[in-house]
Amino acid sequence: MAELNGIKVPFVPLVDNTRTYSPPVGNVKSTFDDIFNRELENIKISSHAQKRLDSRNITLNEVEISKIQNAVQRAEMKGSKDSLVMMNDTAFIVNVPNRTIITAMDVKESKDNVFTNIDSVVFA
Repeated sequence: MAELNGIKVPFVPLVDNTRTYSPPVGNVKSTFDDIFNRELENIKISSHAQKRLDSRNITLNEVEISKIQNAVQRAEMKGSKDSLVMMNDTAFIVNVPNRTIITAMDVKESKDNVFTNIDSVVFA
């Protein structure tokens, strides 16, 4: 299980630990609520999904993560709960209310290409 600030969490946080926080410059002030809400909008990767990404040699860069976040926002606006997000040749099953990637697979390597327990499909 991944750790975040010494606490075990059931997902892999998408946090760059190499960057340090620097307060905003000028008259821009962020409240706790602003920061908290921004963090809630970030997509998370479950530990199961991270294992699948690793075993299937699937890597995600910031642009791809942004595309997935955008796709999840669009699914959320339509009331989706569990969505299949297609990006290039990769399929992601995402729990929309929790904004969490549950699993991922390369469509070319998939045997059955059958996806169950989803209520929407979004192309990122």
